[in-house]
Amino acid sequence: MSQKNSDNQEIKDKETTIKDNEAAEAQENETVKENAEAVEEAEELTQEEKLQEELAKEKDKFLRLFAEFENYKRRTSKERIELFKTANQEVLLAMLPVMDDFDRALAEIAKSEDKELHKGVALIHNKFRDTLNSKGLELVEVKAGDDFNADFAEAITQIPAPSDELKGKIVDVIEKGYKLGDKIIRFPKVVVGN
Repeated sequence: MSQKNSDNQEIKDKETTIKDNEAAEAQENETVKENAEAVEEAEELTQEEKLQEELAKEKDKFLRLFAEFENYKRRTSKERIELFKTANQEVLLAMLPVMDDFDRALAEIAKSEDKELHKGVALIHNKFRDTLNSKGLELVEVKAGDDFNADFAEAITQIPAPSDELKGKIVDVIEKGYKLGDKIIRFPKVVVGN
């Protein structure tokens, strides 16, 4: 009987070992399942994170494109306004020699005794000047005795200054200068004292 008990004991031990093995295997399978689920969740999070990253990149790309377009609109609008301001520049530049001739003619007619001729030419001169002024043309104000500034006048020549006060200053204005808006389209030509 002892052998029977020992066999029974052996069978029971084997059954317990099998049950333990099955329990361990079930536990292992459960762990594998949990790990697989964790990996799937991680993959889902990774997919979600990837989508979030892509969305963030696309948003950034869109914002940059939108900002670039706004800058383009602003720049072209500014260029268009500048173009309208200076659209007449070529025509006005072509009219400046006529204005100079009028100025010289008025100076010479003023020397004559014919006052009616002087009045008529002065009337035409004023009308012509007013028309050019209405188109945005302005006279650049420089006169003899002003300090010479190369940003606003062009020195034709330098002569010995008639007095110490005129050294480095404008002695004479040879040709008037004009500006259109804020832009000088013809610099005044001056003689500077040295």
